[in-house]
Amino acid sequence: MRSALLGVALLVLGFVAIAVRILPVDDALAVADRVWPILLFVVAITVVTELAAEAGLFTVIAERLAVWGLDRAWLLWILVVLLASASTIFLSLDTTAVLLTPVVVLLARHVGLPPIPFALTTVWLANSASLLLPVSNLTNLLAERELDLGGPAQFAALMAVPAIVAIVIPSVVLFLVYRKDLLRRYEPGDGDRPDDRVLLIVSGIVVALLVPALVSGVEVWIPAVIAAVVLGGFFLARRPAVLKFGLLPWQLVLLASGLFLVIEAAHSLGLTDFLLSIAGQGTGVADLLRLTGLGVAGANVVNNLPAYLALEPVAGDPLRLAALLIGVNAGPLITPWASLATLLWHDRLKSLDVTISWWRYAALGLLVVPLTVIPATLLLALVH
Repeated sequence: MRSALLGVALLVLGFVAIAVRILPVDDALAVADRVWPILLFVVAITVVTELAAEAGLFTVIAERLAVWGLDRAWLLWILVVLLASASTIFLSLDTTAVLLTPVVVLLARHVGLPPIPFALTTVWLANSASLLLPVSNLTNLLAERELDLGGPAQFAALMAVPAIVAIVIPSVVLFLVYRKDLLRRYEPGDGDRPDDRVLLIVSGIVVALLVPALVSGVEVWIPAVIAAVVLGGFFLARRPAVLKFGLLPWQLVLLASGLFLVIEAAHSLGLTDFLLSIAGQGTGVADLLRLTGLGVAGANVVNNLPAYLALEPVAGDPLRLAALLIGVNAGPLITPWASLATLLWHDRLKSLDVTISWWRYAALGLLVVPLTVIPATLLLALVH
């Protein structure tokens, strides 16, 4: 609810900026034309993943991982790393943070393992694994239009090496920190059967078809909306009580809309010139590292979305935009407000009675962020 109230306040500020002509109407309309497909995709993919989770799809996958883990905690954890990475890459970071987190926490408890290493895995990879594809993160969808590379494959080619680094290094750090909890055996239990096998099968088919559609080069909101309508139709016929207004991420839509207007107004007041003076304009290693560092700082001081929106105009070049994405995607692992996904993840943990100290979270983040973003940026510069 706090996100929604903040979004309303930002929208009011944005409309005031339009009314007093700080933000020209044409510029505001251009922002709206740019972001409506992105926000529609966010709404549709959220509905699809929420309904798939309600059908038990993620739970069934997690229970299968427990079998494949062969009673070894480290192997089960590696499978969770792969699942969290795939979920983030193809279904967005919010899916991993919000829907996968309770599944892996309950899975860990079910087999007698501590939940914290698994919970941290989902939130770290929800952020850091979101570099590879446009659909992985809202910032990527915004950057894709600026980059104009031709499609998801070209985007992935640009971001592939940093994306691998941003998955591997946080995972290695997590394993080393929690190795005592992971170098042990567990006893797999009996899984719960889904309430409605038809909805489970349909959800699996819809998600399986949606994933390649999202990387096909078609505007991503189109397959996402089709998938949401199809899955929603089955739930309407079989479990209509699930179809509630709460399925829609309206708080995120309000917050993002307000941020878009306010940041655009700030650019009209000279924010771009100020940021140019500290962000530089070159594509050398030092310039890229500076931009990545600003992205990390902006994300952890304010939030990754406004940090991206503020710094996007001073990036311009594909390499600089890629460096910025490294900062705002792989960098928000220090403060709890650095990304909306982290806040949503924490709410899920509270509902599951899992407690983690924000001081410990920040300390681990201060360790892993430099170890991740610096090599990722250096390799970006080296490869491209």
